[in-house]
Amino acid sequence: MRKLVKSLTLWVGFAVCAFVADGQQSFDDPALDARYQALLHEIRCPKCPNASIAESNAPVAADLRREVRRLIGEGASDDEIKTFLASRYGEFVLYTPRLSPKTAVLWVAPLAFLALGAFVFWRIVAARTNQPVDEELPP
Repeated sequence: MRKLVKSLTLWVGFAVCAFVADGQQSFDDPALDARYQALLHEIRCPKCPNASIAESNAPVAADLRREVRRLIGEGASDDEIKTFLASRYGEFVLYTPRLSPKTAVLWVAPLAFLALGAFVFWRIVAARTNQPVDEELPP
């Protein structure tokens, strides 16, 4: 029983240390803190594709949070931080990918599908309006 209590105490101590090490994530300047929080929600966790680095508990997300904090502390702009992370992890880490030859399909495809759908809708409506109307209705 003593071993269990000792090991449980040890594990709780490690968990608290890990939380405190990653939990000190605020700046003294409210503007920098707001910018930091906004950036955390704009960057996708490489390990958890459906979560931002603010929401993820993965070790790589904790590393990215510390890296973003360090870069903001050094005076890097949001665009410089995003460029740094995209060069390291690919455009995948950005929730809003930039327009480039690699991502052009992501930006053009929705507009192309919308135009195609509007064209098909217009053709169907035009074909139906040109049909003769039967004056006599069956009883």
